[in-house]
Amino acid sequence: MVEALVAAGIAVGSAGAVYVLAAARVVKQYERGVVFRLGRLKDSVRGPGFTMIVPFADRLRKVNMQIVTMPVPAQDGITRDNVTVRVDAVIYFKVIDPADAVIQVEDYQFAVSQMAQTSLRSIIGKSDLDDLLSNREKLNQGLELMIDSPAMGWGVQIDRVEIKDVSLPETMKRSMARQAEADRERRARVINADAELQASKKLAEAAGVMSEQPAALQLRLLQTVVAVAAEKNSTLVLPFPVELLRFLERAQQATPATSDAAPTAGPQVPAAQAHSEVLGEGRGTAESTQNL
Repeated sequence: MVEALVAAGIAVGSAGAVYVLAAARVVKQYERGVVFRLGRLKDSVRGPGFTMIVPFADRLRKVNMQIVTMPVPAQDGITRDNVTVRVDAVIYFKVIDPADAVIQVEDYQFAVSQMAQTSLRSIIGKSDLDDLLSNREKLNQGLELMIDSPAMGWGVQIDRVEIKDVSLPETMKRSMARQAEADRERRARVINADAELQASKKLAEAAGVMSEQPAALQLRLLQTVVAVAAEKNSTLVLPFPVELLRFLERAQQATPATSDAAPTAGPQVPAAQAHSEVLGEGRGTAESTQNL
């Protein structure tokens, strides 16, 4: 009798252990459990931790509540200004209602992926090339709204959508490079012209100051000569003022006149002696005449 009771107890304990093992479930912190009893959804959603279900009657489906990062495959499209581009993006979303994510859609991740691809092609056709390249923040917001509207009925919330890359044809890249180069050259010419205008105004002011003081022009010339002479690999051609050339010419003309006047002035002293000699000769002649 006792052996029968012990055997029955062991059997009941084994059955209870088997039941517990079959009914025990563990839901992780980032998951929620949706329970179907005989195919019918139960109202309560199981939270994280240990939970029990009825074996062979309940079925527990776990739903991940983490933010999912899903790349959107590159989509080929034609922009509003008839440019063929290839755009890829990335989408961040999470489940906010586990029951709707399980019941309302067969596979919410696949549904979000297809909706993202369709919305990306639609946003490409509605945008210009310049918007895709420079105004991505606005396009990201529009793309997020287009995906989030149907996703709310699936218990999914779109957290963020980002356009990753925009691929252009090689011909378009070369055209854009030429356009950028031409624009930079235009700005460089405008800057050079502005610099020339400012320099001309300053030179005009400097010329006005130098015209009041002629010596300032000579000092400026000497400063330029010093600056140029610092580079030993250059040849310096120094212009002379016309006034200096005229001064040298007058000095050269005055030199022959002085040389001609010097021999004439020299014999003046001997001329007196010659006069006295002439007088002496005259006296001698007179004396000889008287002697005769």
